[in-house]
Amino acid sequence: MDRLASYPPSSLLLEGGTIEERRNLSLFWAARLHCQQEHAPCGQCRLCVQIIEDTYRDLIFLDGALGTISIETIRDIRTVLSDPPVGHGYRVVVVAEAQALTPAAANALLKSLEEPRPGNIFVLLAPTREILLPTLVSRSFVLTLSWPRIEESDPQLQDWMHKLGEFIQTGRGNLLDCTSKKGAVDTDLAGRILREVQRSLVQAGYGVPVSNLAQILSRRLDVVSMRQTCVIIENALESLRLGAQPAVTLEWVAMRTWGLMHK
Repeated sequence: MDRLASYPPSSLLLEGGTIEERRNLSLFWAARLHCQQEHAPCGQCRLCVQIIEDTYRDLIFLDGALGTISIETIRDIRTVLSDPPVGHGYRVVVVAEAQALTPAAANALLKSLEEPRPGNIFVLLAPTREILLPTLVSRSFVLTLSWPRIEESDPQLQDWMHKLGEFIQTGRGNLLDCTSKKGAVDTDLAGRILREVQRSLVQAGYGVPVSNLAQILSRRLDVVSMRQTCVIIENALESLRLGAQPAVTLEWVAMRTWGLMHK
């Protein structure tokens, strides 16, 4: 990213990792483009602090985790983009969880990427590029954050992944029996399960299904359904962060995914 800062791409896509990691890296990128200190970003100067606190005038942060990003929102942003940045650097537009863009909003954003105004830099955040409009991806420089990997020595997680795979294939199995047991799954375990599903979706999307679940998904889901599943997982992770019951969240994911595989 330090090398990229010398000639920043008009659109940068950050995929992989967690929601928090993608957001932090987007702010790091914005600070790297604006910080005037010798070792940028310093994280302490006025510009860096304003970016961290989301009060910097040339930083626009759209958060798809809070809900759908509509075409009206993108139109409002495009009106701002027609003017030069307030400061002497770039105006950075971060679209967090860009999968929340409606089709109309994604196409409106695409017009800005195709005809970028000088001084405007876009950053798109998504769990995986496969769930975004392909033309948005093709006009972006993509950086992939590392994905947590399932540990061979974690039999508990492996067991839950087996139960989940069995359920979404058949609608049967003992997944729901396990989630109905009090204390069987906590927030940490549910998060690890959902992140492993994310990793399997990435494998399936790239056509290299290594895990058993990735093999199941690649056989039964088309591209559209795979994107929908990615959104389901992101919503589930956000629900966990906001305090949703882990067992209920896993059941919701399992049933929604089963529905997509058998629609």
